[in-house]
Amino acid sequence: MHPMLKPALRRAWRDRQTVQFGITPAQAVVVSPVDPATGHFLEMLDGTQGLPFLYERARALDLPPGQVDELVARLTAAGVVDDPTAGGPAADALRNRSDALERLRPDLASLSLIHPEPGDAARRLAGRRAIRVQVRGAGRVGATIAAVLSGSGVGRVDVLDGGVAQPGDVAPGGLPERAVGERRATAAGQLVRRTAPGGPPRQGRGAERAPLSLIVVAPREALDVYAPNAADAEDWIGAGTPHLYAGVVETTGVVGPLVLPGGTGCAGCLSLGRTERDPDWPRLLAQWRSGRQRTAVPACDLALATAVAGLAAGHALAFLDGDLPASTGSRWEASLPRLDWRSTPIEAHRDCFCGAVGNTQGEQVSGPAGPHDTMAR
Repeated sequence: MHPMLKPALRRAWRDRQTVQFGITPAQAVVVSPVDPATGHFLEMLDGTQGLPFLYERARALDLPPGQVDELVARLTAAGVVDDPTAGGPAADALRNRSDALERLRPDLASLSLIHPEPGDAARRLAGRRAIRVQVRGAGRVGATIAAVLSGSGVGRVDVLDGGVAQPGDVAPGGLPERAVGERRATAAGQLVRRTAPGGPPRQGRGAERAPLSLIVVAPREALDVYAPNAADAEDWIGAGTPHLYAGVVETTGVVGPLVLPGGTGCAGCLSLGRTERDPDWPRLLAQWRSGRQRTAVPACDLALATAVAGLAAGHALAFLDGDLPASTGSRWEASLPRLDWRSTPIEAHRDCFCGAVGNTQGEQVSGPAGPHDTMAR
């Protein structure tokens, strides 16, 4: 092990014997008591030295190996120590690609705080490179989501959409102005390749048939995200492919639900539940979906679209890294001008074909709200 105090955690002394790692309540850890010798030893934990060498340096401070082991173990358990040599072969391969690693260092630092085990952040970040995601939609929301996922290290991001890019599709972080007039799918594919750290990985034979880890449904047609068609998701449900909805309708941004087939409420559950609450809903929906009801220029505020894309990409990455984000089985909405995000659970419906009734994969567990103490000496 090469112990390293996590660079993402700033240190400050509360008093002469108490040091705090981290600023926010979500990350702050207080270590006490810390004598002067231990304080000097903490400065040596920079990841460049293994434990045998650290034992030798600690002896000059009158710190025996047993005390060093106890200190490192307590700091590791508190989540403030990483190991820049851990994480397995995939992490080693990422470290050897210095161009990609330098781009992703801020992401690695963030992951090291979310996943505290030494080497776990590097393993998860490197694991993204083997993941395949499909984004359905290349408008202001979808193209930006695809770019963020690719820029965050996801190895393969396929974007599906029809038609050619319009001036209104252009967005910072999404399709550039020069894409106007190009096929949307082609322009989005170029965007994904440009944003990939170190360039996209080479695709071997059969890459097109690699299983999808996630589908992000971000259609330019607002109704297709606000009231998604259950028939469109039948194949995804049947194949067990998780999918996440995101988009903008009028002045409301929508993220979710993230559907885990057979485990959480799906588009069909959403439709059935809405119809029970409002029997006129199907009639209204049919009128809005008719060709006569389509608006020439749908409302899509740029700042709201960017916020939706960022939140959706964050939820997608959390899921791909092995967690259940808050959109699992829930829909998050925010409307202009207040942008107050609110969550509504999407209950599994007894009459839906998805079979999710009785499952609880979408339940969330809240963590501690403040800093915790760890005794080290």
